[in-house]
Amino acid sequence: MRLHINIDHVATLRNARGTSYPDPVALALLCENAGADGITAHLREDRRHIRDSDIQLLRRDIKTRLNLEMASTQEMANIAARVHPDAITLVPERREERTTEGGLDVLVNHADIAAVAAMCERENIKLSLFIVADEAQVRQSSALGAAQIELHTGEYCHRTGQARDDELDRLRRCAQLAAELGLEVAAGHGLTLENLEHVVAIPQVQELNIGHAVISDALILGIAESVRAYRRAVSSGMALRSTLPNPD
Repeated sequence: MRLHINIDHVATLRNARGTSYPDPVALALLCENAGADGITAHLREDRRHIRDSDIQLLRRDIKTRLNLEMASTQEMANIAARVHPDAITLVPERREERTTEGGLDVLVNHADIAAVAAMCERENIKLSLFIVADEAQVRQSSALGAAQIELHTGEYCHRTGQARDDELDRLRRCAQLAAELGLEVAAGHGLTLENLEHVVAIPQVQELNIGHAVISDALILGIAESVRAYRRAVSSGMALRSTLPNPD
């Protein structure tokens, strides 16, 4: 199970005061030293947190894997081709949103995604698509040439009781379908120490992308201990894999 830490909120704090600190690259290196398998950063059109220079320095300095979250635009494709991250995750993006609010509709946006997919193939960059747990979205992701999907876990995280169980079941079924189609499966959005175990326990999930909760917990624990705490929670989730039934 790969644990990738999203450092966007470090950049948000830096930019709030217009200073050079806290440095998201320095925090990324601390995350790596504490056991992170990769670093995720979202370069948005409006550059509200991560900046172009951050991506360049991350590419230069980190020792694990760099996952660049971005919109499926020509501008971002050009940047990715130049910086050459290990992976690209295409996400939906609206200027007025606080954070990514849902999955990328790969059925509607197939032409833009196909253009980025062609660039990824030329440049040998892994392509992941951030989608909701919907079978049609999974199948189209495969048809577009993605190597991985990242399942949006926000609805699961924000619901309770039977509604949460239903969302978890959708995640399980789509993860199984993705694996059958030859896709790797990641998961992310809204995951915390309290709710990630059952997502980790889904047999096909190979990667988590977590940012806001890790950075928030770091205010109390420190960044290194926060990353280690999520590592322990991932281990607990892995122990559940043999106890939870697979979808039919």
